[in-house]
Amino acid sequence: MLKINIKTYQKYQIVDITDIVSSSIKTLEKKDGILILYVPHTTAGITINENYDPSVKEDILDFLNKLVPRNGNYKHLEGNADAHIKSSLIGSSIMLILENGEIKLGRWQGILFCEFDGPRQREVWIKVV
Repeated sequence: MLKINIKTYQKYQIVDITDIVSSSIKTLEKKDGILILYVPHTTAGITINENYDPSVKEDILDFLNKLVPRNGNYKHLEGNADAHIKSSLIGSSIMLILENGEIKLGRWQGILFCEFDGPRQREVWIKVV
């Protein structure tokens, strides 16, 4: 298993980690299989979406912030209940195809790390099966 570190700088932030993941998997012995990326945090998530136009990331964050506002009527008292809900909506893992050491993504797709309680130092765990 590999671990990559992600540093976020904002409360809500989506970071394109496609290149980091692609370069990290070059060290793996397995070149074919299912690539699993897992975020071991309850206030962050990971997804696949367009990574060409930066406004897509802004639109995702804007919509999530409208859907799940920061200051809702939440019972969780740490002040980050919205981050837990957003993380659950986005999800904590993705699976991708790894073929000949390359991640198989569509033309405009990228791997997006979603921060909902930053800034923080985060990890993404990577495994090929």
